[in-house]
Amino acid sequence: MADELPPCLERHGERLWLAVSVVPNAKRTGADGLHDGSLRVRLAAPPVDGKANDTLLAWLADELALPKRRVALVRGQTSRRKWVEIDHDQAAVADVVKRLLTSPTAQRG
Repeated sequence: MADELPPCLERHGERLWLAVSVVPNAKRTGADGLHDGSLRVRLAAPPVDGKANDTLLAWLADELALPKRRVALVRGQTSRRKWVEIDHDQAAVADVVKRLLTSPTAQRG
């Protein structure tokens, strides 16, 4: 059902916010399941000069098949715990996030 959101997604008006817990300096970028209410994402980038944030946003946009301008980091610029705002159909976003949560081995790098 479209109204059922994964635990890491919250509605904020017309947009969705995705709670993300990042692990920088990984061998490759990809989802690693649910961790403390957040989508854990391993990033093949160091947490220096915004490289990890850029990698996260590019990866999420790719997974959601969206232009990068439709995903934005709204909280946690220097933290491992982040909130990303997604400007897209809520049901479509929920479906992709559910897929990422259930098949964490489907990593891309």
